[in-house]
Amino acid sequence: MCGILAVLGCSDDSQAKRVRVLELSRRLKHRGPDWSGLYQREDCYLAHQRLAIIDPASGDQPLYNEDKSIVVTVNGEIYNHEELRKSLPNHNFRTGSDCDVIAHLYEEYGENFVDMLDGMFSFVLLDTRDKSFIVARDAIGITSLYIGWGLDGSVWISSELKGLNDDCEHFELFPPGQLYSSKDGGFRQWYNPPWFSEAIPSTPYDPLALRHAFENAVIKRLMTDVPFGVLLSGGLDSSLVASITARHLAGTKAAKQWGAQLHSFCVGLEGSPDLKAGKEVADYLGTVHHEFHFTVQDGIDAIEEVIYHIETYDVTTIRASTPMFLMARKIKSLGVKMVISGEGSDEIFGGYLYFHKAPNKEEFHRETCRKIKALHMYDCLRANKSTSAWGLEARVPFLDKDFINVAMDIDPEWKMIKPEEGRIEKWVLRKAFDDEENPYLPKHILYRQKEQFSDGVGYSWIDGLKDHAEQHVTDKMILNAAHIFPHNTPTTKEAYYYRTIFERFFPQNSARLTVPGGASVACSTAKAVEWDASWSNNLDPSGRAALGVHQSAYGCQVPSVSNGVMQPEIIDNNLQRMMEVSAPGLTILS
Repeated sequence: MCGILAVLGCSDDSQAKRVRVLELSRRLKHRGPDWSGLYQREDCYLAHQRLAIIDPASGDQPLYNEDKSIVVTVNGEIYNHEELRKSLPNHNFRTGSDCDVIAHLYEEYGENFVDMLDGMFSFVLLDTRDKSFIVARDAIGITSLYIGWGLDGSVWISSELKGLNDDCEHFELFPPGQLYSSKDGGFRQWYNPPWFSEAIPSTPYDPLALRHAFENAVIKRLMTDVPFGVLLSGGLDSSLVASITARHLAGTKAAKQWGAQLHSFCVGLEGSPDLKAGKEVADYLGTVHHEFHFTVQDGIDAIEEVIYHIETYDVTTIRASTPMFLMARKIKSLGVKMVISGEGSDEIFGGYLYFHKAPNKEEFHRETCRKIKALHMYDCLRANKSTSAWGLEARVPFLDKDFINVAMDIDPEWKMIKPEEGRIEKWVLRKAFDDEENPYLPKHILYRQKEQFSDGVGYSWIDGLKDHAEQHVTDKMILNAAHIFPHNTPTTKEAYYYRTIFERFFPQNSARLTVPGGASVACSTAKAVEWDASWSNNLDPSGRAALGVHQSAYGCQVPSVSNGVMQPEIIDNNLQRMMEVSAPGLTILS
C-alpha cells in the first residue's frame, strides 16, 4: 500500500502551502516508506508516499503521460496492467509500474475507463490542460480513502484521516466503487454489477466454475517484485488461499526471484487455536511457517497506536486489528512487503452462524449483499490499515471483482445452511475445493467451522481487554456517556475506553461521523433479530452469547466429515467456545 494526499483548487500556491502539504503527506509515510513525491501546479498539489511492490527501481510517483499534461497519484495494484498496456500500442510508458496505465487510459477513454481496471486502488488524476480532476476508489473499498473540503473551496483527498483532520472544514469517507469528477462537481457510481441491486440470482451452482474463479483471483495476486507470503490462521479461508498459492507459486516470477517455497504467518497468544490450526495447515502444505506470539499486555500496550492507525472506535475492529497490527510489524521485520489474506468470504457466502436463521434464500442473499457493501468500514479497513501501519501490503482474492461476480450470481438456495442435508456455513466454497484425487486440504480442515479472528488468537484476549477497560472506565462515566458522546454513544466500558482514545487523536465531528454505528448497526443487528427474536439478547460484539444458534442448528452437535459424508460429532465445551458466532452486523476476520 501507498499513501496519497491531494489538495485541489486551494487559494494558496505559496511555498508555505507547499511545506504544509509535505508535512501532512509525511503523516502517511508509514504506508509508503520507500519514496516520497510531490507535484505542484499553481493551486493543485498531488503528494505520494510509495511502498514499492512492482518495479521498485523506476516506478516512483506521481506518474505522468507522455507530455506530463496528466498527473496521477495512486495507492493500489492493477493486476491486469500488462494486458492494458498491450491495448494501448500508441502510448509510451515511462515506468514498469502497474499504475502507469491510468494516465494513458484517461487519455484514450476520458473519465469512463475506471471499470477497465482490475485491482485494488485509490487515485487522484489531474488534467492540467483544463485543471479538471477525477478521484476514484476500488469496487469494494479495499484501499482506504477520504475526501474533504476547505473553506476556500478546495477539495482534499487522503488515504487516511490524519492527512485531513487538521486542515479541512469537513471530511468524510470516499465511497467505494465511485468516482468524483470536478467537471460534474459530485460522485457517480462506476461499479454497478448485477448483485448490487440485490436482485435474486438464479444461476445453478457450478463447483468447478467457482473453484476456477477463485484460483484465478489468487494467481493474479502473485504479481510482485518483492518478497511476499500468506496469512494463515488455519481457518477455511486463509487455508484455501495458502493452498492455491503454494500450488501455483512455482514457475512465477516471484518464485524465480525469492524461491518456490511459500512463507506463511500466524499470530496468537501462547497455545491459541489459530497457532495450532495454522501450524497443522502449514505442515500439510509444506510452507515455511512463522508463528508470532504476543501477550495480552503486549496487545493492551499497543491499543493507542492501533486506534491512531486504524482510525476507528468500533469495538470488534479494534479487537481484531491489534493482533494483526502486531503481526504485520513482525512480518515486515523479516523483509516481507506483501501478504495475501482471506477477508470477504464470510460476507459473500453467509459464513456467520446467524445466517442459520435466514428464513429464505431471498433474505439470505440480500444480507450478503449488504454485508459486502459494508466491508470497507470493517474488515477492509482493518486489513488495509493494520498492515499499512508498517509498510506491508495486504491483498484479498475473495474480493476480486470477477470472483465476486461468479459467487454472487449463484442461486442463493445453494448457499443456505441446511444441517439436515450436511450443508454447514460456506458449503458451496468447501464443496468446490473438495477434490478427492488432488486434495487442496485435508477433509477436517476443509470442513472446519468458523473461528473469529479476535478469539482465534486466544480466548483470554477479549477478556483481557474488558478487564483493562473495567479498570479505567467508571460506572459514573458510562452513566454520563450520552452527554459526552451524543453520537454513537458507547454502551460498554470497553467501547468508552476506545472512544476516549479516538477522540484525542481525531476530535473533529467529521472524524467521529466516519465510524459506523447507531442506526447502521441497529439496522443490521435488527435483521438477525427479525430472523429469530432470541437474538435480541445476543448482541455482544464478541458473539459469545450467541452460541444458542449453534445448539439450535445442530442439536449441540457439529458436522464432521468421514469418507466425504457429513457426520455429527458431540463436541466438548472448549470446542463449543471455538464455534462462537460474530455479532450480527459486525464483521471479523475468519
